[in-house]
Amino acid sequence: MPDDDLRAAKERGWRELAPVDEALRRGEIDEDEWHRRVLAIVEPAYLSATTPRGGSGHGGDAARWEHARRVLLVAVDRDGTFLDVGCANGLLMESVEAWAAEDGRRVTACGVEISAPLADLARSRLPGHADRIWAANAALWEPPRRFTFVRTGPDYVPAGRLGGYLLHLLDACVEPGGRLVLGTYNEEHDADAVAEAVAAAGLRIAGRASREHRHPALRYKVLWIDAD
Repeated sequence: MPDDDLRAAKERGWRELAPVDEALRRGEIDEDEWHRRVLAIVEPAYLSATTPRGGSGHGGDAARWEHARRVLLVAVDRDGTFLDVGCANGLLMESVEAWAAEDGRRVTACGVEISAPLADLARSRLPGHADRIWAANAALWEPPRRFTFVRTGPDYVPAGRLGGYLLHLLDACVEPGGRLVLGTYNEEHDADAVAEAVAAAGLRIAGRASREHRHPALRYKVLWIDAD
């Protein structure tokens, strides 16, 4: 087991979330209850945050936010639509549009968020995007359209459910010729657990990127899967 400092660097709130994962593993709760309990931990923290980054799950300043998240633009490599699954307060949507524009690309950001209050917050922060921010559980969601790029995180579903979740997103959300982007996530330099889970689901990883993390043992990582 990694030490507490490493676990905290990998995942904020791990002490609160670990018992929820364990309850599901033991069969004491089902997946719907897992989502409810995780939301009960995450939603108040995000809604009470005092910075836009805190309201999107990041504890650092603007420079650290960009360092940790801009690596996504390696995968978002052309014009198109971008769906942020778990968009929180909409900061990543806003950032990806701006970073893509700086790189000479036109990206139209959209979002889906399991927390209705957070989706409302995203709409209030980004009124020009309000009609393309939805409140839904993406693991079950059938969107009104498909998207060129769909970004999600490996921790948005219980351990062991990642493969089925990604297959659903590819089938329901990614347009033909589009791309499903997983990340950024924090993982040790020499670890490959997320990629191994993707491969175990029969999905072919089309590309990867990473950059240094503030914790010397970790990397910010992203991988992507291209749709047919």
